[in-house]
Amino acid sequence: MTCPISIPTILLAAAMALHAAQPAHADQPARLLYASGFEGNITLAPTGGDYQPIRGTDSRTGYKWPIEILGATGSALHLIDHDNHRAIQTEIQTVTGHPTRALFSAQHYNTRVTQSPYEIRNIKDGRTDLYVRFWIKLDRSSLTQPDMWRTFFEWKTKGYANGTGFRLISYIYTDADGKPYWHWQGDRNPQHPIWEIDNRSVPVPIRKWFLNEFYWHWSEGADGRALWKVNGQIIGNHHGPTTRNGKPIDFIMLTQIYGNANPKHQWVDDIEIWDSLPD
Repeated sequence: MTCPISIPTILLAAAMALHAAQPAHADQPARLLYASGFEGNITLAPTGGDYQPIRGTDSRTGYKWPIEILGATGSALHLIDHDNHRAIQTEIQTVTGHPTRALFSAQHYNTRVTQSPYEIRNIKDGRTDLYVRFWIKLDRSSLTQPDMWRTFFEWKTKGYANGTGFRLISYIYTDADGKPYWHWQGDRNPQHPIWEIDNRSVPVPIRKWFLNEFYWHWSEGADGRALWKVNGQIIGNHHGPTTRNGKPIDFIMLTQIYGNANPKHQWVDDIEIWDSLPD
């Protein structure tokens, strides 16, 4: 004899399933892990190999450089294919407009894969949610060249270099007329996206400060999420896998400057990192 299932039982089961699909701390307020606007005595340390640390304590927020969230160690600017520092430039500058001090990065030309991101390296807890926000100002030249691209934020899991991992990356593409638009992508390598989102409806600010917000729920299942917003407007909101083969995040390329649109430059300021999506 089949026992009838009551409506309250069905509702309880549905509620339990929904709760299981949420991040473990979804019912808890977001917690600030790191914040800096490069205020006070924040300096670029001497380069060691291809890495240049940022040092000092932010006089406004009290947080110290380097960034050591999620058990990270050795975080620094990663200077890649820089042609004896001729292809790139990094400085902490006092600027006018939105901030008072900001990280300035420039790429003058490419030698293979020239770039100089600030890498949060050797992450130990790479299976967790994060929310990252910062202000950025981009040049005009790199955003008006036809059929080009650049990026300023990405992360990679362990195994990405050998083809078993995952990368989350934000792009700005330009079309054949040199008009810029947004592209949000998760991939197993640059030529093979797992998912991708174009956004041509939200204008790309040129030579203006704008706010970026990135949030992800790390998962290989349908409950994964990757959200990107610009000035409060959604660029892409992917629901689904944000990793492959169970690989944890290895490093986050914060303040990335990379792409074939050259020369290019940018300023970054007011970085915040939270352990979940703030209210």
